[in-house]
Amino acid sequence: MKRKRSYSRVTRQALSLLGKLIRVGRTEREMTAQELADRAGISRTTLYNIEKGESGPEIGTVFEVAAIVGVRLFEYDERTLQMHNARLDEKLTLLPKSVRPSVKEVDDDF
Repeated sequence: MKRKRSYSRVTRQALSLLGKLIRVGRTEREMTAQELADRAGISRTTLYNIEKGESGPEIGTVFEVAAIVGVRLFEYDERTLQMHNARLDEKLTLLPKSVRPSVKEVDDDF
């Protein structure tokens, strides 16, 4: 049996907020749930789970649904997002590929 992951209250609130923003966007665009689900390539059940703020749907799916109904996840346009992504790619190439836990030196001076 798979255990359900627990999330912090802030995460649950953020999921709920995003789901409500998506539902408002869909309603303002006068789209039925089925129309949005079809356009996003998902089931109506998955869309309802997104709109209820459930944590199960894949993040890419949630982002796609948000984009379709005009919910901006970032305060940037597409070009600015590309620029930020490129800058972060450059920064990531300068950072170590992995991070190892620091090794504590044993203080054995008695």
